[in-house]
Amino acid sequence: MDHAAPFNENALIAAENLASASAALADDLSWAVVKMRADVRIIVNEALIAAYQAASSPHSIRALKSDLEAFDLWCRRHKRIALPATPEVVADYMDARAGQGSKAASLGRYKASIAKIHQLLELKDPTPASLVKLRLQAIRRHLGTAQKQARPLRFKGPVRNVERDAPRGLNVRALLESCPDDLPGLRDRALLSAGYDTGLRASELVAIDMEHIIEAIDPDARLLTILRSKGDQEGEGATAYLSPRTVCAIAAWTEAAGIEGGPVFRRVNVRRYKAKAAVRGRKIDSISDRETWDLRKTLSKPAVPARVEHDVGEGALHPASVGPIYRSMIQRAFDCGALADLTTDDLARLLKGISAHSTRVGLNQDLFASGEDLAGIMDALRWKSPRMPLAYNRNLAAEQGAAGRLMAKLE
Repeated sequence: MDHAAPFNENALIAAENLASASAALADDLSWAVVKMRADVRIIVNEALIAAYQAASSPHSIRALKSDLEAFDLWCRRHKRIALPATPEVVADYMDARAGQGSKAASLGRYKASIAKIHQLLELKDPTPASLVKLRLQAIRRHLGTAQKQARPLRFKGPVRNVERDAPRGLNVRALLESCPDDLPGLRDRALLSAGYDTGLRASELVAIDMEHIIEAIDPDARLLTILRSKGDQEGEGATAYLSPRTVCAIAAWTEAAGIEGGPVFRRVNVRRYKAKAAVRGRKIDSISDRETWDLRKTLSKPAVPARVEHDVGEGALHPASVGPIYRSMIQRAFDCGALADLTTDDLARLLKGISAHSTRVGLNQDLFASGEDLAGIMDALRWKSPRMPLAYNRNLAAEQGAAGRLMAKLE
């Protein structure tokens, strides 16, 4: 059990092995289509399906398959036809999912999945119909389209001037300084520092190999080669900057863990042994006939102190473990007094919004607060569209915009 992650990493390994064993069947869209409820004979163009799977990431294929299974299950329960679907069926399905709590962004994905499978099967796509568009528009008007944003992890916390202001509130610096110097602590420090420097998503962060870290012009810094990302499915590649702080943290972790190649961020299994008091040897004549005879009972045993042993895994961390590690680091920093200006209630509220994406949001906001323009922010975080960086900076923009500056002068 890794002290920095509130879940059983060994159980996660077993689950991954089970998932790998059935990966070929799980990701096969042809099999998913065969099981769907249809009222006409569906001819599966296996070459087209295979071409789509080869051109798509495993995550995209699993997401499409999951969406199709959910749609087919709803159709069976309501005695509707999934293939080919009519605009009425799709519109009713969108209403049903909205009633179950699905957000506008999720509904857009479900609609896209239904459209994609109809296109792959060369069936008439029902999603462009006016009925579907109007029903979705009504849902969006009712629910709103704003997406819940991960709580930012900024380097100095919620400060106006990232250069001059002292750290306050929840901040990355305090979390880094609170990491112990054991193997889990060294790993966590390197993980958080690299996550903040690069703004990588969880899956991209745990995919870093030692071979991806290359020299930079600054001898104390390094560059990180990003082979593939969510916004770069074709593997065009990108480069991110690793600060001297992160370089030192990664070097300390990899040296202590004996990592010379392969994944940088790995599981650390922790085994804790309780202390044992000294045992005085017994005299032979004190061993009664009712006891099992064992000469070792006459030997004294010295006291054994408590100890902790660590095993570093061969494989990379699972992406799902990054968020829990960050939350554990925050709790640890609070417990040791490094987040002194936060109350217990503050901590509980903040922890609810922390995820692996928090460092990406935090870096985005720190770049904005430091005066970087939108083009620079998009380049640093490898955004293809300005929509998300603008959304992440919406609150800061309101505070530091024209109205915010005026109110500060009036005070």
